[in-house]
Amino acid sequence: PSLPPSRRSPGVCPQFLLQSRVPGHRVTVCHSRDPIRRIGDDETLPSSAAEIGLLTATQNHPARKHLTMPIKVLLMENVHDIAASAFAGEGFTVVRHTKLSQEELEKELADTNIIGIRSKTMLPKETLDKAPNLLCIGCFCIGTDTIDLPYATSKGIPVFNSPYANSRSVAELIIAQMVTLARQTGDRSMEIHKGIWNKKSAGCYEVRGKTLGIVGYGHVGSQLSVLAEAMGMRVLFTDVVNMLALGTATQVSKAELLAKSDFVSLHVPRLKSTENLISESDIADMKPGSYILNASRGKVVDVDATAAALKSGHLAGAYFDVYPSEPKGYTEEFKSVLQGCPNTVLTPHIGGSTEEAQTGIGVEVSNKLIKYVNMGPTTGSVNVPNVDIGGALEDGYTRIMNYHKDVPGVMRAINDIVSVGNVSYQTLRTGGGVGYVIVDLKADVSSTIKEKLEAMDHSVRTFLVRQGAGYQGTM
Repeated sequence: PSLPPSRRSPGVCPQFLLQSRVPGHRVTVCHSRDPIRRIGDDETLPSSAAEIGLLTATQNHPARKHLTMPIKVLLMENVHDIAASAFAGEGFTVVRHTKLSQEELEKELADTNIIGIRSKTMLPKETLDKAPNLLCIGCFCIGTDTIDLPYATSKGIPVFNSPYANSRSVAELIIAQMVTLARQTGDRSMEIHKGIWNKKSAGCYEVRGKTLGIVGYGHVGSQLSVLAEAMGMRVLFTDVVNMLALGTATQVSKAELLAKSDFVSLHVPRLKSTENLISESDIADMKPGSYILNASRGKVVDVDATAAALKSGHLAGAYFDVYPSEPKGYTEEFKSVLQGCPNTVLTPHIGGSTEEAQTGIGVEVSNKLIKYVNMGPTTGSVNVPNVDIGGALEDGYTRIMNYHKDVPGVMRAINDIVSVGNVSYQTLRTGGGVGYVIVDLKADVSSTIKEKLEAMDHSVRTFLVRQGAGYQGTM
């Protein structure tokens, strides 16, 4: 059974609303469009609370029988409800905020175990130092450049993202914008909204038979390549490494791509090496009458040179979804030199903003975080060594997860400590200056082992999971 449509909250699945109404479950409640509102630990869910929001079940949730410590999840920037529901289904307490000042964020992080962010929340070293209980970070997007990754690695905090889920959404948007630019429909739309009937064909083209140049042939670029060929376009691409071309696409140098392409689309990550990748001189080298599209990172293209080329007529049009400086919230005014340029379409960083992409990202990243907290694998992490697990943890066994500095002799010390039990599984990976080891052993010596591992030279952090009755979980 499910709640009737009139009693469902927007964006919250009815199955979860029913679960949240179980008598005696403690909850944190908020509306997806309103500031957070908390219900204290001693309050039970009122009959009307399910109609205004969210989340969470008690820590006695059966899925959490191997960990008794409370887990708090902080979700920022309107992370999709499906992720919040997944965390709640594990018995985690979920707190949601659209935006916090850095000071407010640091205060909230004091007792947070998992944080989920998108592209605006900043997690530099100073902020991470205010999060002593933070176990892991989830980026519900592709980019991880708002996080001090090396520092997170040094503290044994894995960062997970979703590198694939919004690739199709971005690729489809670029296809649509190429047609928009080629037909000048952006300008025609603005004109007709003002009552101007400007029907024209001069300077308007089909994309069939035109050449698309893709800078960065990764997940988005390669999907765009396939879609463009289906539209009858010729595809050139350039990348810093040799890539397997899909269809009849051809890898060329950047110089050749700029000289021959009717459309140039950027799909590269934010790196020092990609800043100003398309400079003033590169724009000058582009084919006269061509178009440029950027839905990757804001500092990849020289926007001042682009604006000048649009106004001079050297470029016939442009599409930008990202900018060197972007507003931090809805109330901050956006200003760009690209505003008012002819045949120029600007959008507010919506490349991956589709229901399908955000649902997929919510499922993927929440599953990675839940699996890590429950069992310890770091598969898919972008910063710490990727370690998988041998299987489910058996009753009577302890799983030991330890981060340590990657120096000689550490594993010998770890093995000496865990040798009090019968080891059934052990795996180690190193990278980025740290090592991460998972050990399963049959022993009821959890507290002693944790204390010894934490006291070990070069140990960064240790936490244990035990499956079986009577264990008091320790992180």
